[in-house]
Amino acid sequence: MFSNKHPFLTAISLALGSAIALGLGRFSYGLLLPVMREDLDWSYLVAGTMNTANAIGYLIGALSSPVMMRKISVNRFFIISCVITAIFLFLSGCTDQTVALFIYRVIAGIASAWVFVAGGVLAAQLGSIHANKSGLLLGIYYGGPGLGITLSSLTLPLVGQWAMDIHWQHSWQLSWYAIAMMCIILTLLLIKPVQSIPAVPPKKAGHSGTPIQSYIPILAGYFMFGVGYIGYMTFVVALLKQLGLASATLNLFYALLGVAVMASSRLWAKLLDHFKGGQSLAILNTLLGIASFIPAFLAIYGAQMDGAAIVAIFFSGLLFGGVFLSAVASTTAFVKHNMPQADWVGGITVFTSIFAAGQIVGPTIVGWISDGQGGLAQGLVLSGVALFIGGFIATRQKPLKQK
Repeated sequence: MFSNKHPFLTAISLALGSAIALGLGRFSYGLLLPVMREDLDWSYLVAGTMNTANAIGYLIGALSSPVMMRKISVNRFFIISCVITAIFLFLSGCTDQTVALFIYRVIAGIASAWVFVAGGVLAAQLGSIHANKSGLLLGIYYGGPGLGITLSSLTLPLVGQWAMDIHWQHSWQLSWYAIAMMCIILTLLLIKPVQSIPAVPPKKAGHSGTPIQSYIPILAGYFMFGVGYIGYMTFVVALLKQLGLASATLNLFYALLGVAVMASSRLWAKLLDHFKGGQSLAILNTLLGIASFIPAFLAIYGAQMDGAAIVAIFFSGLLFGGVFLSAVASTTAFVKHNMPQADWVGGITVFTSIFAAGQIVGPTIVGWISDGQGGLAQGLVLSGVALFIGGFIATRQKPLKQK
């Protein structure tokens, strides 16, 4: 089978799915937010609510994933969900109505969660087949959104410029069409390798053998991760634009952030393999908090955008990109280290749900704060504080004793 002979290519194929679910389905919005906000006359609260809509859908998708995977094989579910995500990203370019965009973001969020949960289960299964490469294979899967971020940062500025050149009424609409097209291309590439992974047998409905009470600290730390990281990913481009960075510099910043996400799989593989409790999440949350504070403090203290400030901003992006999806991978590693295989779907679903709940809270609060006197910088300070709190809480998680 392809997955037995080519574990890394199979992991890369799974990563194309995570690129669709998060890199294109969610994080590309960070590039479109400034132009959509200006064109549609949105407040930062409304702009943030669009990512909240995506997170609401993500929560619904996470909670419904186990039911769906009892009705259809995990492999097929993963592929179908990629297609559904692409459809509703395409529809996001078919309207300029805020309510319709909100609904499409919700449905795209549902499908994205289906992709991510199913992909996490398949990545864990692939890691169990190739146990000596498990951490790296998980890291490759969770580094996939970096590809989506990089594709967005390279493609959307060109599409947006072309839309303006041909006098398209809402230039950002063509960008959504381009995102959907990229999703379909990536889906076609991943079908054969993903189908070759032996699926985890679905567990009958009922109580998990691993009680949630036994891993409350890492769940709470992961909730704060969801609150904190999404504020950065939603608003950092808008903040840097406010600080006066040129469009070309902004696109390079976002592209390098995406490259750092892809590179993070090897960077943190040994960490994920070594720690069995909440230590990995604690370390990664703390680093993300530092990355969030850098652009916020530059804005608060009115730093001139000279060479040193630009270097600091790019360091923030590289650090954030090199860490944030490894924090997600750390929870799948925790499930794999501490739960029997029959509980993997349930465990990953619980983590994905708490992640989604944090993402619902994060963009709305950060957007609300950003509309106030403190502006976007105060919103990113909140993100950093949430991440530091999440890091501290995660240190309280000990490895589980399996029966």
